Amino acid sequence: MRRLRDVILGADPSMSERVQYGVTFSSSKSGDLAAFVRYREPGVNLRLMRGGRLQGRYPNLEGRTVKRMRITDEKQASARAAELRTIVKEWCSLGDVAKARKAKKATSRESEGR
Repeated sequence: MRRLRDVILGADPSMSERVQYGVTFSSSKSGDLAAFVRYREPGVNLRLMRGGRLQGRYPNLEGRTVKRMRITDEKQASARAAELRTIVKEWCSLGDVAKARKAKKATSRESEGR
């Protein structure tokens, strides 16, 4: 889990982490990206609550809307680090796109009012 936390938090400066209800969440300005769940099962289960918003092709993500990545050991975590970094970067860019759209709408409303 430590290895994955390092990858997630290191992939983008806007990523942060919090513990809520005994669950560790990784978040950015785009919202919650993922949570580490099912601590009792072997390995690490990373749940991406809004993973369906991701457009990239990620072979190690399972599911449709809520996606998850299962990692059995540190060797597998290292092997999937690049994919996870790409997921985090895409997630953070979704927040940038949403901000740009919101700013564009505000600007167009101001110009309409003139």
